[in-house]
Amino acid sequence: MSTPDVAPVLDDSGVPDVAPVLDIRGLRLQLPRTVRPVLDGVDLTVAAGETVALVGESGSGKTLTSRSVLRLLPTGATAEGRVEVAGADVLTMTSRQLRALRTGTAAMIFQDPRAAINPLRRIGDFLTESLRLNTGMPAAEADRRAAEMLDAVGLAPALLRRYPNQVSGGMLQRVMIAAALMGEPALLLADEATTALDVISQAEVVALLAELRARFGTGLLFVTHDLGLAAAISDRVCVMYAGRIVESGPADALFARPRHPYTSALLAATPRLDAPNGRLAAIEGQPPDLQMELTGCPFAPRCAFATGICAEQAPGERPVPGETAHSAACHHSDRLEGSTDHG
Repeated sequence: MSTPDVAPVLDDSGVPDVAPVLDIRGLRLQLPRTVRPVLDGVDLTVAAGETVALVGESGSGKTLTSRSVLRLLPTGATAEGRVEVAGADVLTMTSRQLRALRTGTAAMIFQDPRAAINPLRRIGDFLTESLRLNTGMPAAEADRRAAEMLDAVGLAPALLRRYPNQVSGGMLQRVMIAAALMGEPALLLADEATTALDVISQAEVVALLAELRARFGTGLLFVTHDLGLAAAISDRVCVMYAGRIVESGPADALFARPRHPYTSALLAATPRLDAPNGRLAAIEGQPPDLQMELTGCPFAPRCAFATGICAEQAPGERPVPGETAHSAACHHSDRLEGSTDHG
């Protein structure tokens, strides 16, 4: 990894003017014994050097979207559409091609590092095993690479000899990031990578990911339910509800002027230091069950703006007038125009 200070180049529309390292088109994922798809026509791109945050409530489909990128799908799941990483469709890859993808082209940082690392093996073994087994890299060279990656995430090479229970949770998450960088990936997938950490460690990991993205030019898909973290790290944000992207756009514009009622409700429910006293706002109702067919807008039963058309016709994602690369799937997005009080 030797490409310094890489940032996405934007064209006049605000969209990265380079071939995306991740290009998801029309992704539908059906699980066994469910009535409707858990992912229903997802479109999403990530460019080199860009961070895209994927946000939404638990159960919205964020994790399955990220795991689909490595084709880490539940048993019996069927996928349709295209999921291209560096121009190759993951959904049509052979087992050998998938191993190469997961070793070098794309890597995932999982939510709980202690669940992902074998507690009986040294950290050095964890970092080097994949490269040695899948690429034939000599052990000495793999060890040197592991030491370099630990240094890149701010850890001493001495950790190679330690066991996972001998380091803190924040340090272990840095080890996970170092492991993801071992194969020089073009794409990093961070699946709730800070959830298990305290606030200080969360801030450190977010800053580290931003630094590594700029240093190595790696595309980053940052999956989170924490809108504060999404605002701190992302260039663009995709909001997911019931397996669909309901709003997407540049982070600054989307947080300042949300155009989907779900995005607006999420922002209103986010704790803020300058918020008035009293209970936080809440989104009434529950997300739709996978055993229910959906007609119309899936958010309509919980939406204060819903009208008859919302219950009858599913809205497509449409550009927001006057906003660069900002779109929302809502029949009444104009009614949220000018909203700026979500911090």
